Amino acid sequence: MKDFVVPRWRGQGVEETRESQWKEQLCLQHKLQPLANKLRREMTKAEACLWKYVLREGQMKGYQFRRQRPVLRYIADFMCKELKLVIEVDGVTHQYEETAEKDNRKPHDLERAGFEVIRFTDDDVRRNMNGVIAAIRCVVKEREKRKVVHPLHPPPAGDRGIP
Repeated sequence: MKDFVVPRWRGQGVEETRESQWKEQLCLQHKLQPLANKLRREMTKAEACLWKYVLREGQMKGYQFRRQRPVLRYIADFMCKELKLVIEVDGVTHQYEETAEKDNRKPHDLERAGFEVIRFTDDDVRRNMNGVIAAIRCVVKEREKRKVVHPLHPPPAGDRGIP
């Protein structure tokens, strides 16, 4: 039996396919940016508190978090690109059926892309900020352990016993 081969049009190889996917992603992020800017200006009180007291300016173990950032076809409440970590704070709008469906797809899609997603409710942030901070620190610590040094960018001299 003969194997089925998917044709590549216009000479598209693997690199061309990746490049077209990258361009498509960039275009989508460009389209989401105005909404992300609006959400950044209109953060909930819980999001604003988490940002101001925990995630802003490298306060979380020196890692840079961004707020209301386009990722794939979604807008993440908070994202650390270096750790591939997304933090979501769900308010009352997340109780509606339409929003709940999207909320269920979002972590699945982001996890398939290598991100870890942690979710808190507005109530969690307002009533138990210490617990939220502890949970985030725990996940950050775990993500740090799994960080991979890219082979083209080795660690500085002296690390891993290298003189």
